[in-house]
Amino acid sequence: VDHQKADWVSIHERICQLLIPIRTSLPFLLSEKERKHGTEQLVKRQKYIINLAYSTAREFVLDGKHKEAIPAALHALRFSTEVYGSNSVQLVPAYLLLAEASTGVGRLPEASKYLSLAQWIVLTTPDCGAALQYKLHRSLGLFCTAGGNFEQALYHLANDIYLASSTFGLKSVEASGGYFHMANVFFRQNKMDIANSLYAKV
Repeated sequence: VDHQKADWVSIHERICQLLIPIRTSLPFLLSEKERKHGTEQLVKRQKYIINLAYSTAREFVLDGKHKEAIPAALHALRFSTEVYGSNSVQLVPAYLLLAEASTGVGRLPEASKYLSLAQWIVLTTPDCGAALQYKLHRSLGLFCTAGGNFEQALYHLANDIYLASSTFGLKSVEASGGYFHMANVFFRQNKMDIANSLYAKV
């Protein structure tokens, strides 16, 4: 009951009506053209649900409601897997979101599992862009920070800043996020001079 309630509050209420045509199988006696059209419509609906579930989960995470974000992020992952396959780079954003939400509720082993899956996909995708790689390093940096592994966190955040800067520019908003999280790590290490200079840079 608690799971159902959490799922309903998180995302199910928004996607309930959208799931009906997806769960309904196509009639058997259709022409090739009708089947193709039906399949295209199904994929279109699934992609819409992926975007809706992902943005809903992202919103919850940004509001600090990590527990509420998890069911929505799981729906985004489930439909991404159905549409793109289980080893697609398209799954990485959902994995990173699940890792962040799991870290937020203190489920570090779960977060570690999601990060490992995301990292594996990125490593096995030769043409994976820097725009996704910097997000992976940021997530790994935040995870290491939550676990108190500050040196490893700084390593990942340095990679985050490098990749974001090389893709979007040195003074980009994307790179500033990495500087901000790095400043937080130095702040927690009591290295106030470095922390303050990084906050000023942000």
